[in-house]
Parts: sequence; structure tokens; C-alpha cells
Amino acid sequence: MIRGRYVLDSAHGAPVVGGGGSPWAGMSGAAVFSGDALVGVVSTDPHHWQHSRVEAVPVGALLNSDGFRDALREHRAVGSVHELSTAPADPDAAFEARYREYVAAKHSTLTIYGIDLHGPSRAAWPLDTAYLSLEATAPEHSPVPSGSFPDSGGAPAAGSSGPGAPRPADQVLEHHDRVLLRGAAGSGKTTLVQWLAVTAAREGRARGGGRVPFVLPLRTLCRGGAPLPSPDGFLAAVRTPFAAAQPPGWADRVLSAGRGLLLVDGLDEIGERERGQAREWLRDLLIACPGNRWLVTSRPSAVTGSWLAGEGFTDLTLSPMGRADVVSFVGRWHDAARAGCDDPEELERLDGYRRSLTEAVRTQPDLGRLATNPLMCGLVCALHRDRRGYLPHGRKELYDAALSMLLSRRDRERDIGSPDGIQLSEEPQVQLLQKLAYWLIRNGRAEMDREDALDLVGAALPAMPHVAAQGDAEQVLRHLLVRSGLLREPVEGAVDFVHRTFQDYLGAKAAVEERDFDLMVRNAHHDQWEDVLRMAVGHARPAERARLLKKLVARGDKVKTHRTRLHLLAMACLEHATELDPAVRTLVEDRASALIPPRSVEEARALASLGPVVLGLLPGPEGLTDDEAHAVVVAASLIPSEAAIPLLARYTDHPHVRVRAQLTHAWSRYETGLYAQEVISRLRQDGLYFTAESEEELRLLAGMGGRAWMQVGGPLPPGVLKRYLDPGLVEQLVLHNNPALKDLGFLVGLPRLRMLGLYFCPGVEDLTPLGPLGPESLELLEAGGDLTGLDSLNSLTNLVIAQPLPPKGLDALPRNAPLTTLVLRRVSGGELAGIGAFSSLEGLSLGSGGEQLAASDWQGLARLPLLSFLSLRIQLPRGETSLPPLPTVRTLFLHDVDEDGDLPLLPRLFPALSRLEVPPESVSRAREDLPGTEVTALQD
Repeated sequence: MIRGRYVLDSAHGAPVVGGGGSPWAGMSGAAVFSGDALVGVVSTDPHHWQHSRVEAVPVGALLNSDGFRDALREHRAVGSVHELSTAPADPDAAFEARYREYVAAKHSTLTIYGIDLHGPSRAAWPLDTAYLSLEATAPEHSPVPSGSFPDSGGAPAAGSSGPGAPRPADQVLEHHDRVLLRGAAGSGKTTLVQWLAVTAAREGRARGGGRVPFVLPLRTLCRGGAPLPSPDGFLAAVRTPFAAAQPPGWADRVLSAGRGLLLVDGLDEIGERERGQAREWLRDLLIACPGNRWLVTSRPSAVTGSWLAGEGFTDLTLSPMGRADVVSFVGRWHDAARAGCDDPEELERLDGYRRSLTEAVRTQPDLGRLATNPLMCGLVCALHRDRRGYLPHGRKELYDAALSMLLSRRDRERDIGSPDGIQLSEEPQVQLLQKLAYWLIRNGRAEMDREDALDLVGAALPAMPHVAAQGDAEQVLRHLLVRSGLLREPVEGAVDFVHRTFQDYLGAKAAVEERDFDLMVRNAHHDQWEDVLRMAVGHARPAERARLLKKLVARGDKVKTHRTRLHLLAMACLEHATELDPAVRTLVEDRASALIPPRSVEEARALASLGPVVLGLLPGPEGLTDDEAHAVVVAASLIPSEAAIPLLARYTDHPHVRVRAQLTHAWSRYETGLYAQEVISRLRQDGLYFTAESEEELRLLAGMGGRAWMQVGGPLPPGVLKRYLDPGLVEQLVLHNNPALKDLGFLVGLPRLRMLGLYFCPGVEDLTPLGPLGPESLELLEAGGDLTGLDSLNSLTNLVIAQPLPPKGLDALPRNAPLTTLVLRRVSGGELAGIGAFSSLEGLSLGSGGEQLAASDWQGLARLPLLSFLSLRIQLPRGETSLPPLPTVRTLFLHDVDEDGDLPLLPRLFPALSRLEVPPESVSRAREDLPGTEVTALQD
């Protein structure tokens, strides 16, 4: 069952019929039986399945119709109503409902570190209360869906808003079906996976059908060297208690229908050999199950940017938390703490801690260097409460204080004795834990067998007589699992740390004490050792850290393939080197300066990870190429320090709009008024969308005289928008991520408006108010479903619909509009037969992957007399030998290429083709098959 209807799939294919009609004509109303029971009647032959399936209305829906019941009575069939209503239930639907309930419950809480240190409160809190939506950025992608017509001047929002524009991370799958999401340790990747899973489970439960979430932690799937599962083994592999109860073939049916939401978490938590296996596993699943949505998470450096690019994955990175995010997190942390407290005095103290910490976030720049992700923010909040207003001044100090809080002060201050008969002070616990952590690091593991943990503890006990006198290895390990707050048993027989950050910190301490400097340097190019090296520099004494850094630089000098990575890592380590030989510091900085200016967004992000220390090395715009200038601005704007503002201000007059767009997107990361004065007010305006994410930013822009091109995000009500958008000025407006917006009537007061973009504004369903404005360009991404009034916007020349077509299909579009460019991102095969009615089209972009054009679609394209540019993210019709040529198309972007099936057809299908862009892996073959055509690689 799909979306409340039965789908009947024929194993033998559809019968052949002439004239282009449906082979199932006349079947409407035909009975569908399961055994002796009537379960439904045939209703439609959806075009997008190309006659391979038909839909049937379940009999239960018929029985809810008064007209059907009246017909039964009229024909004296009342006695059969009871039999019909008790027809066998759909086992898939029943199991799916049970599974959704389980997913929604299992993933509906998250851990907030430090909450459980006082009183009887718990560390697991409702996801709805604690979840904080962070932002993700793309390396070279626009935040808006257009920009598909490089030669036709498509909607300016795409090019003007610029690459790297942030978007809410929990909405990345609304526009991209396949996403590789990168984020540092503690940045919230797994929490995002939980949120997406719970959201999908609840939506399907409420409305029926919808996406079915599969949460697939790679560490769990690869446990014990197990082979990666096929779909029917997903539930068993993640230990779903009722996995054996799933109907045979259920998971395959879900994925074959394109209803799956596959959340593959923790690519960095498995070894490099296992990553290769995971890549092949993903490729096989993508081929076998097209049309689903995929999210794969990883630390930034675990895989290269091209690791999944060939499979159509969009590479996004979780942004560091800005000041507003940190303030919001502080509030939610203290709300969660209050919920578990019933002591009036402690509640009053919590309110005071909240106020003082919020003020510190706003006034102390050094704190922003620490509180860059949810894990670090949680630790800062916990320590601030635990130590009566204490604020750490560096990462090592923060980690040391957090370990002390978790290992000793927690039980001592809560008057918890030794219920298991074992009392361990902080030092022996650290010694034991760091042995376990270092074993995991050396062996490239994220968890260990319990037997290995027992052996390690047992081997350490003879040197720790005070500990050995209290219990054997089993008792001591059990104590660490129950009382340390750092170690856990995720499944029976396995042991791991509650967070990778603690494992790396403790393992680095052990590595320094073992003087394993050569071992660390030999492994420094592996992503699983990067944080270990950083933390080892913090643990080491001055002479030791100088030795370690010199070895790291020397290896970078020697090994060309890893030179950039190693020299950047050495630079990153300086943040933790509180005392260091000046000559060594100069050596490290000299090597890093050779990597400046950065030449790509990837290099910029690597530099930004070094923190404020890199700001002194980044140059101004003089003498830089446009790409270098953009990369410098990206690097500086990703560093949450007011010290970046003077450098960013030097780029406000840069001629390239992409550079200036990055400056406007960075506004929310800094103190609003200061950044407005130093950067926003000085920005050259031509071709630039000015971004505002809050009422305060809108107010400040209005105070500067307003701007003609605006991009406004967040849940701002129409009254606020009307108050601050200048009616005599605004010409182009993008509204995004605004669930509060429903009525567009306020736009009537913007008579100069020519372009409107609505992205993630699900409440907007009626576009009728736009009619009197006569807009020329409209872009829609996850707006309301019906889009009433769209067909009356007869002034449009550019239209982007980056969501499924309305129920009326192409009939919902303005047929009398002089459309020259049209983007239909979420179109299905069979929906384009009527496209020929839009005879003024010159540029057309279709599809988002996983679909295939039908022969009738192609016939429609052939009726477009002016079509010169075509971009296809949807497959060409397969198995068709009589497709008509498209004689006017000169430029073709082909994103999904079957080299043997597609490329030989192109000369006949596109006889006037002069320019072709294909995926990089298909360029060579395309040049062979089309020698007279300019062939280049797609850039996205």
C-alpha cells in the first residue's frame, strides 16, 4: 500500500497497445481479490509508472462512502457489508505502523551531558525540547534551486546568493535526495539523524504512507566483521526487537516504491577497509533501490569530497554554532535542568547561571572558540553550573574539568558512596580509561569486545594495588561502566566510550605517557588520529610537544601526498600549545603560510578549523583571484571570533558577487550591530541578495535605507516583513524557512517586486495575491501543495518548481505566460506529455534523480520549437527506438548517463548539439562518441 492506495505490480509487464493509450483501458472499477475476499477496486493507471503498475482503492475507503453503501442497499447486497469490512488486513500496513511507533519512541530522546549531575534528574531528554536546528553549507552550491541556465540569465537568486549559503540541516533532504553530511565530533550529526527519523515516523503515522526511516549506524552494522545487510536484514542488523515479525519482502517493497529514508550514520567510525566495503554496499543499494532519500554522516576528513559524488550525493557540512545558536542552546540546557529540579533555591541558582552564561557568550570572545558545537556547549553549561559560575579558558582546561566533574565530583557531591564496594578516586579511573581508549585508537576501533576490555583492566591491576584490593577485573570494569559516566556497554559483549571526544582525549594522554611520538606521527594522516594529535600536544610537556611538532612538520616535508594535511594539522595543534619554543612555532607557521591563500572551499574549511590563530595569516583581497578571495572570506567567516570582522570588512567592495554573498550570509555568526556597521553597511550592492535572518537584522537593514534584493529567513510574521521591506525599493525577494507564513497579501504593498522565491514555506498555498504585481520570476521549493492561483500568473518568464507538481500537473502552470525558462525538479516520468503547450520555452531543466522520462514526455519536448538549452537530472527513455529528435537544442546537461545506452543516441536525438556537460567519469567516452561537440564535466 502506498499513500493509502493499493499498488498492483505486474511481473509480466504491460500488454502492448497501439495508439499510445493505456493498456489497462477499461479496467477502472475492476475487482481486486485476496483469496475469496474483495479488497479493492482498480482506479487509475499512473503515468509515472509507464503502465507497469495500477492503483486500486481499498474496500475500506469505499465502505466509508455513503454513496457506495446506498448502492449496496439498492442492489440488495447489504448482507455482504460485514464480510467486506472484515476482509484480511494489510500485513505491511500493520507492521509499518508498529515499526513507526518503535522508531518514534526509540529515537525520541537525546543525552545532554552534565544534566544528571545534580539531584535525581536524568540525562535523557525529549528530542522535541532539546533539539537545536543547526545549519549546513554546501561547498559550491547555491542555497536556492535555480541557476540551471548558464547562458540564459535564469533567476538571479541562484548566482547572487552565492555558494556556501547556510540552510537548516534538518531540511537538507527536502531538496537533495542524496546527502553526504560532514561534521566535527560533537557537532550534532547523530542527533540530526534521530530528528529526521522521528519526524518521518511521526508524519507517516499521522497521515499514512510517507517515508519509512531506517537508522543504520555503520559501527553497529560492521560489528564483529559482519557483512553489511541487504534491505531485508536492516532491522535485524540494528537489533530491532521484532525484526523477525516483518512480512517477507516488506523492506524491499518500501524501497522499490521509493518511500525509504535511509540514514547511514558514522562513516568515520569504521576502519578505512570497511569504508571501501560500505561504499560498494551503498552503490549496490542505490542501483537496486532508486528514488529513495539518503543521508550519510561523517567527520570532515574521513573521506574526500568526491567519495560519493559519482552517485549523485550533495556534499554538505554542518556549520559551527553561531552566537545566536549558543544562546539558544544555553536556554534549552537550563530549561532541561530546571525540568529535573524541584528545589526552589536550586531553581533560582539555575536562573542566575543562565543569565550570567548568556551574558558571557555575548561579551567574551574566547568562549565562542570553545562553544562551537552542541557537545562543547553542553560541557560548558554543565561546568558553569557544577563549579558555581566557572568558565574554562581553553579546550584542555575544559576537558580536564569535565573529566573531573564526571569521574569524582559527581558522586562525591551527590553523597553517593560505593554501592558496589569499590571506591576509586579520579586518578586510577583516568589511568584505566586511557588504557582502554588508547587500545581502541591503536586498533582503529570505535568499540571493543568485553573480553578485550577485561584483559586490559586485568593487566593493569597488578600495578594498581589499591584498586586490585577492591575487586577483580570484572568488578572494576563493571564499576567503570556503571559509575564513570564515560564508558558504556552499547550491546551485550561490547564496550565503548559515550563520545569519541572523550576517547581521543584519554587516548592522547596515554600516547604521550608512553612516548609514542613516532607512532602518532606515522598515523597523523589518518582522520581517526587527527584529534589525538591535537590533544597530545595539549597533554605533552614543552619539550615533548616541540619534539612532536617538529616530527610532524618533517613528515609533511617528506611525504608529498600528505603534505598539506600534515602541515595544517601541525598548525591546528598550536591552539593547544600553551608553552612552546618560539623557533618551533615559527617553523609550523611558515609551513602553514605556504597553504595561504586557500584556493577552494575545502581548503578554506581546513584553515578555519585551525581557529583564530589563522586570521593573522589570511590576506586582504589585493592580488587574489576571485576563487582565492572567496575561499579567504569563507575561511574567515567560519571562525567564530570578532577578530575576523576587520579582515572581512576589507572584502566588502569586491567585484565578484560570490565573495560578497558569503559576507552577508555570515552576519548571524557575529554580534549583529557590530557586523552591520563594519561589514553589511559597506557592502557593494550590485547583483547581491542581502540576507536577514531575524527582525533585528531586518530593522538594521531598513535603517541603512533598505535594499532592492533581499533574502529573508526564519519564522517572521507578515506584519514584520511588511514593516521593514521598503515598498519603493524591493525588486527581488526570497523568503525561506518560514513556517509562519501563509498569506502573501502583504506583498501587494511591494509594487516594484519582479522576482519572488518561496523556499520551505509550507503554509503558502494560495499565490493569487501575486497576480496584480505581475512578477516575472517565481521560484518554489517546499511551498504548499495545491499552489492555487499559479495558473493565473501570466506575466512569468521564469518559473522554478523544485517540489512535486501540484495535483493538476502541468495544468496548474500559467499556459498564457511568456515562459522562456522552466525548472521542474521533482517531476516524474509520464507527467510531461503536455509540455509542448509552453511553446515559448527556450530553457528547460527536469528532474532530481531516480526517475525516467516516458516516451510521451519526449514527444512533448519535441513540440517545443524554441528549446535551445536542456538540463536532465532524469534518465532518458530506455528501450525506445523511435524517439523524435530535438533539433533546436544546442546545449545539453546530462546528469544521469548510461554510457552504452545514452551516448550513442545523442547525435540522432540532438542533431544541433554544440555543447554537452556530463559527469566527470563520462567525459572521455562522450568525447569519443561526439567528436564535433564541446564536452566538459558537470560542476555540481
